[in-house]
Amino acid sequence: MIKNKLKIIFASAAVMLSLNSCDEFLNDAPSKSTSVVPTSIDHLEYLLNRYADFYQETNMAAMLGADTYGLLTEMTDAKASMPGINPVQFATWDTEGRANYTRATTFSQEYSKIFRANMVIGNLPNVTGDQARKAHLEKEAKFIRAYSMFNLVSTYCLPYNDANKGEMGMTLKNSTSFEELAARATLEETYNYIEENLEAALGITNDMTIVNNKYTHWRANKAAVNGFAARYWLQRGDYDKAFQYATTALESHNVLVNYNTDMRYSDIPSYKTVNGEKVEILYPYTHDNQTDLNDRMEWKEIMYFRNAYYGSWYFIPSEKLLESYDHEYDLRFKYHIVDNYSFDRGLAPYEYPGYVFFFKDNIPAGPTTAEMILIRAECYARQNKVAEAMQEVNKLREVRMAADAPSDRKYLSASTSDEAVKVIIDERMREMPFTLRWFDIVRLNHNDDSKDDVGTLTRHYYPYTSAGVLANDAPIAYTLEIGSRKYAAPIPQTDITSSNGVIEQNKY
Repeated sequence: MIKNKLKIIFASAAVMLSLNSCDEFLNDAPSKSTSVVPTSIDHLEYLLNRYADFYQETNMAAMLGADTYGLLTEMTDAKASMPGINPVQFATWDTEGRANYTRATTFSQEYSKIFRANMVIGNLPNVTGDQARKAHLEKEAKFIRAYSMFNLVSTYCLPYNDANKGEMGMTLKNSTSFEELAARATLEETYNYIEENLEAALGITNDMTIVNNKYTHWRANKAAVNGFAARYWLQRGDYDKAFQYATTALESHNVLVNYNTDMRYSDIPSYKTVNGEKVEILYPYTHDNQTDLNDRMEWKEIMYFRNAYYGSWYFIPSEKLLESYDHEYDLRFKYHIVDNYSFDRGLAPYEYPGYVFFFKDNIPAGPTTAEMILIRAECYARQNKVAEAMQEVNKLREVRMAADAPSDRKYLSASTSDEAVKVIIDERMREMPFTLRWFDIVRLNHNDDSKDDVGTLTRHYYPYTSAGVLANDAPIAYTLEIGSRKYAAPIPQTDITSSNGVIEQNKY
């Protein structure tokens, strides 16, 4: 599939085998060689140690398609180029605009990770090394395949159920061969591929180690694999399995960041001049490093190092998201919702906050301790264990809410299973607004329980063409209804063209 792109990826990955690592906390890379053919298991270890090839996720369909992203006419009025035509197309679920988007996409990113995983698997029989290490690397590579394929199918395909299982899934790759079939498998076959690879990966039993005060969470480990399995089965609606795997993940890694003691504002002052006055912008300390990944590596809740990346540098929170926080006591609102952030993006004097986690462009997207707690809480609620559900979700609230918050503000409560599900889903939105909220909307709007539906998504914004926004026209309503085929993002047209039309576009 996509021969030209994969040839570039192959050449790049092969060259990487001959380079030394510049990251002091990684294992030593093999010595330089003129050969690009892997001959030792150390070469394959080095491929997987290159976290820069794996950790970024540029999923604009998920980041901008959810109701937590703010598409505001007022922002465009203040600066015509904000947020830009591409974000508008993703935020309004535009099929043509998203198909023609040519920058880094989930499609190319995740298939490149699968390609690297297949490089490892394909070369294992031909390299020297211990058989036990080879067996472990095969499991780790299959974990990457399962994880990346799940990101792909969750983005570009319709939700999985009996009615949709014959619909188009993704191209399934088991080798690095450019001649391997590029046609899309069915949705059922794609999910079988994920589960087969995940089942193999669940044989990984090693816990994360700590090297130079950093968890080695960029490599597969017990918490990472079980955490992903919990996420997968929650999306599939199997709450027993989701609970089981979340519990196992937490048994391996259960560290939480206490926002009362572990979070603080940045020590680096940031000011903007607005109407002749100097205005301070208070960032969390995690904002300080753009290219130095230390703060991200040291975020101790992470089980698997994947970050949502948005190069436009403005995660715009919707009014719904802003209103969902307790503005007085929720420390996520204090540290992640940055007042006056619009000034940073050149919109002064128009004031609107921004969501900031790592620098201006990264948010943890891989499984975390917090996500596992929320999965367990939701599974308890679905099983009508309301007290247990509230006890579980409040473990997270204990370290996210201010220590001096009154009990009725710090802790959530519910009387029924339905109430418990609702408050836990809302807590997931506050905790993971630009990473998992979109996937929550997809699963909630398409599961067997209509009581938890998020419902039709609606945005009111200006009309637009491919050339730009028509800000002189009256705003119109853009909707995404339950059951819409637009829940499956269009395959990038460049990749369809590269496959000589073998890859089919989604039907709308």
